[in-house]
Amino acid sequence: MNAGRVVQVIGPTVDVAFDPDKLPKIYNAIVIEDKARDIRLTVEAALHVGDNVVRCIAMDSTDGLVRGMSAVDTGEPIAVPVGEVGLGRIFNLTGDPRPRPSATRSTVPRRRSPSRRPRSSCSRPASRSSTCWRPTSAAARSGSSAAPASARRS
Repeated sequence: MNAGRVVQVIGPTVDVAFDPDKLPKIYNAIVIEDKARDIRLTVEAALHVGDNVVRCIAMDSTDGLVRGMSAVDTGEPIAVPVGEVGLGRIFNLTGDPRPRPSATRSTVPRRRSPSRRPRSSCSRPASRSSTCWRPTSAAARSGSSAAPASARRS
């Protein structure tokens, strides 16, 4: 495996220096790992900057990364599992499975039931200049205009 060193970290962008004859290909996965700091980060090679430096995009937070950390080129692009292995599973950007939610966890419905529609919404007491929203039936909305049918079409 091809080893390099982190030379710069700016937000999610990480620059890694490699030997001149061992630059990783664009889109290769590079793993930065430091067991003492409990850091394992996968970055993707995005650009050969020059001076044997590869600009990479981090797939997770770069908190704790410092210059001089070792980085290893995997020689392959980032891959995620597909097919029956992935059915019903959630994966992060690098293909690692996320833990399944526990069954005891309470859930909240994403949408309200249709019977919970508001009846009316007025911000002020009714007067000539106030505006109220009142839901009406489709029949009341379709023919409530006093204008003749020929004027309504235009």
